[in-house]
Amino acid sequence: MSGFLDDMARSSAARVAEAIRHESTQALERRARAMPPSLPLRLSGAGFDVIAELKLRSPAVGRLGDASQDWLGRIAAYARGGAAAVSVLTEPSRFDGTLDHLRQAAQVLAPLGVPAMRKDFLVDPYQILEARVAGAGGVLVILRMLSRPQIVELLDVAAEHGMFVLLEAFDEVDLSAAHDLLNSRAAHRALRGAAHRAEHEEQILIGINSRDLQTLQVVQERFAALAPLLPAGWPAVAESGVASAGDARRMRQLGYGVALIGTALMAHEDPSRLLHEMFAAARTVRG
Repeated sequence: MSGFLDDMARSSAARVAEAIRHESTQALERRARAMPPSLPLRLSGAGFDVIAELKLRSPAVGRLGDASQDWLGRIAAYARGGAAAVSVLTEPSRFDGTLDHLRQAAQVLAPLGVPAMRKDFLVDPYQILEARVAGAGGVLVILRMLSRPQIVELLDVAAEHGMFVLLEAFDEVDLSAAHDLLNSRAAHRALRGAAHRAEHEEQILIGINSRDLQTLQVVQERFAALAPLLPAGWPAVAESGVASAGDARRMRQLGYGVALIGTALMAHEDPSRLLHEMFAAARTVRG
């Protein structure tokens, strides 16, 4: 694990420990089960979709927004522009995020039928429950940070609560682990049979993050290099560095059907227009 992810994992674990002191896992689980069903992630089938992101600060770029701005209006603009979901940073120390941001975003998005996704450095199933209680319909899980048993546990809890999962990879090793994990889960579902599949149906996407974990700079070449190694049959997501209609078109040409876009949308004066431009460019590419 990189020094950055190591720091984030320790900070995340400390946040979990503090949260459990205020509310037990059992109590949080009861609240999660009492929530209305989570909004499903519906990909358009048009060949390219976007998970738009609320990100108030980036360690690589600096401040992108603050609580005094109309960021809830920006989230609504994402939904009106056609975003399939909205990713909300909840990490406080490097990204200025909070669970309250996720809660408010989910409230804005619910009437629009668009799910919110918790983006954080998750290390414990407790954090999946926090996301569900905040109204999220999905979560990000970083392969590099966790052991296989930890990842399986997070996937199981997310599926149990009807939440989608974006599995994030950085290199060939991560993708190899994703292949093994996803194949194992598919085989397990097949063994259980059709009568049991609907009980805890899961939706998993596999993402490639092009950001270098040492320099925090985007390495665009990673998308092309790793595209042939992506697990077949699972939606592929291009993360970081997709900033223009041309970038979106190139991602579609490489085989990515979804892009997670934060910095470019946060900086754009009209994020709905940028989304429309990206869709117009990428959805003309034949799969």
